[in-house]
Amino acid sequence: MDILLSGSIAYDYLMRFPGLFHEQILPERLQNISLSFLVESMTRQRGGIAPNIAYTMALLGEKPRLIAAVGEDFSDYRTWLEQAGIDTTWAKVIPGKFTASFFATTDRINAQIASFYPGAMAHAAELSLKNLEKRPDLVVISPDDPLAMKNRAAECRELGIPYLYDPSQQILRLEGHEIARDMEGAHFLFVNDYEFGLIAKKTGMDLAGMLKHVDIIVVTKGAEGAIIYAGGQEILVPITPEERIVDPTGVGDAFRGGFLAAYARGWDWTLCGQVGSLAAVYVLEQNGTQNHFYTREQFVQRFREHYDDSGKLNELLS
Repeated sequence: MDILLSGSIAYDYLMRFPGLFHEQILPERLQNISLSFLVESMTRQRGGIAPNIAYTMALLGEKPRLIAAVGEDFSDYRTWLEQAGIDTTWAKVIPGKFTASFFATTDRINAQIASFYPGAMAHAAELSLKNLEKRPDLVVISPDDPLAMKNRAAECRELGIPYLYDPSQQILRLEGHEIARDMEGAHFLFVNDYEFGLIAKKTGMDLAGMLKHVDIIVVTKGAEGAIIYAGGQEILVPITPEERIVDPTGVGDAFRGGFLAAYARGWDWTLCGQVGSLAAVYVLEQNGTQNHFYTREQFVQRFREHYDDSGKLNELLS
């Protein structure tokens, strides 16, 4: 299955301040605040929802494509993704712009001060599915420039391409009628439990109402696992036990990547959820959203410690 991933591509600059932010803040002078923190460490991590999903899909043998706007500093990231087996042909460089960047400084009690620079991402709406040489079987519309998300969904409907709608981080920017518009006709809706509640509030739809507009809804619920609503069924997928917890950032993206890798092979919803659940755990056990690695043999072995795949995962080994 040819899956095209549309969404943000970004660098994450993560810094650690050894002190406490609140000790440096004078409440009576907040209107004139001027602070500079000397940090003890900084790392630059590859991030962005679309490549995070794609990376897990590639580990599981898929060859996803990306469509996104990136900056002139993207060359090293492009090389990394191509080496992982991800097609970046439609990651278009915007001259004079940096790739979107997230800057976060965390103190010793995990309070955080952060900022986000959209950079090239602000040009994502300039890319069109109509210009693709090959029409994909499924388009994933994940958080991106809001106009780009709107355009992707509209083009999918016009061209008759099934799409997965994943508004997540942009839900706060979107009005209820905008969310309802792009849910209409979507094959999948992917959200976490809190985002599901926000969509219900903004659109006025309950679960039954949403299922009149979307074929399949997948709600991730953190430590409670995930629920898949499909074909009149409600399928609960428990979490896969972790060996350790390091950083939850990117766990939802890995779940989507695992789910889609299984979906591309035509596996049933329970198995799709279980593959997504295990894929998510690998991210939970590492720092960074693309720093985990496993062979397909290792993945299958660990999967079978917790689930019965009836031999279907042998497809991953062939």
